[in-house]
Amino acid sequence: MATYKKKGHKPSTKDEQQKHVEEQSTTAEVFNTLDEGANKTEEWVASNQKYIYIIVGLAAVVVLGFLGYQRFIQEPKEKDAANEMFQAQEYFDNALAVSGAQSDSLYNMALTGGEGKYGFLDIIEDYSSTNAANLANYYAGFAYLHTNKYQDAINYLEDFKSDDEILAPLATIGIGDAFLQLNQPEEALNYYDKAAEMRSNSFTTPKALIKGAITAIQVGKGEQAVKYLNRIKDEYSTTPEAEQVPIYLGRAQAMK
Repeated sequence: MATYKKKGHKPSTKDEQQKHVEEQSTTAEVFNTLDEGANKTEEWVASNQKYIYIIVGLAAVVVLGFLGYQRFIQEPKEKDAANEMFQAQEYFDNALAVSGAQSDSLYNMALTGGEGKYGFLDIIEDYSSTNAANLANYYAGFAYLHTNKYQDAINYLEDFKSDDEILAPLATIGIGDAFLQLNQPEEALNYYDKAAEMRSNSFTTPKALIKGAITAIQVGKGEQAVKYLNRIKDEYSTTPEAEQVPIYLGRAQAMK
């Protein structure tokens, strides 16, 4: 028959007594170890209290300094930069609506300023680290692209950093366009491919794919061109780029 230890059961046999003594000893050792650890921690804190206060104080200064910088310096700077860039954006938008010498003039004014207002290059220089300066890199890149200054276009578009669904791939496509104009189709193809993989939307993705397909045909990569064209046909059949697929698909397939 099984036996059970009742509450308050006293060890009766020699073995039970020995086991009881060992358990008590182990428990005592655990508590002694914890007490020793706590005492050592208290001693360390006591002996290093001055340095702890210094570290905590420095951390508080850093946090408060950062918050103050954001509120009293960075935020007003962001607002001023956005206000200053308004005229340059207007020049840029107007340049898109016209052509020829008038367009070039407006793009140049967008870059360097006019009517006493800042241009994109001024924003980049005087308001660095702001969102406006970052966006100015995007506009400046395309202004240079439209005025046939392709290396400058590449430089500024590469400096533009964004996770935006539309602007990020458009900037990458713009770099590809600049390389294509510099007669570097392999580099252009790399950027078109990168832009096509960056996002999946019906605006930028088919643009990158059709440019990539045309460039792939140009450099003799028919299989890659077919892949791009089939993706447009399968995934973006309602876009304007899909209408161009039959024009290039036969040529690409013939190269395989």
